[in-house]
Amino acid sequence: MAYREIDPKQWKESPFARIGSDWMLITAEHGGRTNAMTASWGGMGVMWNENVAVIVLRPQRFTKTLVDAADRFSLTFYSSTHRAALQYMGKATGFDEDKVKGSGLTLAREDGVPYFQEADTVMLCTKQYAQPMDPACFVDRSLDAAWYPGKDYHVMYVARIDKLLVRE
Repeated sequence: MAYREIDPKQWKESPFARIGSDWMLITAEHGGRTNAMTASWGGMGVMWNENVAVIVLRPQRFTKTLVDAADRFSLTFYSSTHRAALQYMGKATGFDEDKVKGSGLTLAREDGVPYFQEADTVMLCTKQYAQPMDPACFVDRSLDAAWYPGKDYHVMYVARIDKLLVRE
């Protein structure tokens, strides 16, 4: 399955639909372990004159352990035919099992970054910034109560999009 590289400015997809509705996988690797998780929160834009993706990870997620340890990770997007795999990646935990094997997806690497061959879009990213969310910074305090009853605040990562690959 062949991909072609495009400039992120040429990507015609809606990040609102691809992240929020279609979901994405965040995949990272370190110390011989690869893990991925489904995400439906995040964003894309321009920061520090770079095309960036923003992801958020809760502290209890195994993928966060790998993202913290690695310099690079991938974001991948899929057609609806892979919804079951995305659901599995969102429910299973990499602490207890090999989610890559259990997903039925095919692991590949580009420039040393793991991703899955079934993706229709692959973003290879390099971390540039990470910061835990601070409850004192909520302007709308209802968000804290609604989304963080366990006080397990996300860590926000800003990552440069080094390469964007789309299926040919």
